[in-house]
Amino acid sequence: MRHKAYVPGAALLAALVVVGCSADDGGGANGADSKPGGPTVSPAPPGRYLTLPAPCRAVPLPTLKDLLPGAAGLPEDQQEKVFRGSAAVTYDTDRKVGCSWKADAPNATRSLAVDFERVVSYDPAVSDDDRADAVYEKKRKAAGLSSSTAPEAEAATTTGAPAEQGKGGDKGKGDGKAADTANASPSASADGNTGGSPPGGAPDGTPGSGGTGSADPQDVLPSRILDNLGDAAFLQDLPKEEGSTAQNHTVSVVFRTSNVVVTVRYAEQPALITQRPDGRELQEKAQALARKLAGQLSD
Repeated sequence: MRHKAYVPGAALLAALVVVGCSADDGGGANGADSKPGGPTVSPAPPGRYLTLPAPCRAVPLPTLKDLLPGAAGLPEDQQEKVFRGSAAVTYDTDRKVGCSWKADAPNATRSLAVDFERVVSYDPAVSDDDRADAVYEKKRKAAGLSSSTAPEAEAATTTGAPAEQGKGGDKGKGDGKAADTANASPSASADGNTGGSPPGGAPDGTPGSGGTGSADPQDVLPSRILDNLGDAAFLQDLPKEEGSTAQNHTVSVVFRTSNVVVTVRYAEQPALITQRPDGRELQEKAQALARKLAGQLSD
């Protein structure tokens, strides 16, 4: 009796072993990982930057003094307030931050604003850099610039200035280093480099005159794509609106580096309607600051 009871148990154990081996041959729980040649999906790489700089400390004090010469005549406590800046309202400082400054002078008011946007893609198939590039491209198109069109030609459409401005082969392209000498003064070029002086028209720490220029608006280089600034960049020149008596002149420089998009806006409002801002100087200094910020992000 004992022998007859033992045989069925042994047979059952052998059957379980056979079933287990058969199940192992089928792969994992999903069975997909074991199939040869199955597709492997790798998530897109994250962006280089995980945080943003403190915006109101992003611009060095000597640079602020140069860009806001009107502050030089203020009492010390008021100077500190001007240079401290005003932080933009934001609800996620890891994603978007900004700061603005403004200084009044007897003959003109200068204002500056910088914005940083860190772009994050929530699509595993799209990288942060690609998503940031889409944000940049939207801004470029809104400025009326096309990456496939000669910068000086389409800038004329944006600003109303002749297409010949900044022309000279590729001289209207890029950061303006090859600006036509017929349009540029001998002491300045569009990338902020002056003859014998650093970018921005004046060394850091040397306050500018704050005076408005009498340069003809036709001498101002038009909106254009910039070279050698981040991964992609453009400058948008916004002179006064047609028919407006105000002589306000604003220059914006937008650039992307990896997954961060940076915008620099620099403007001048003369005290008198008979005065006109020096648009070339505004462009030079806005570009010089943008390059400084790009260098800081790369450090």
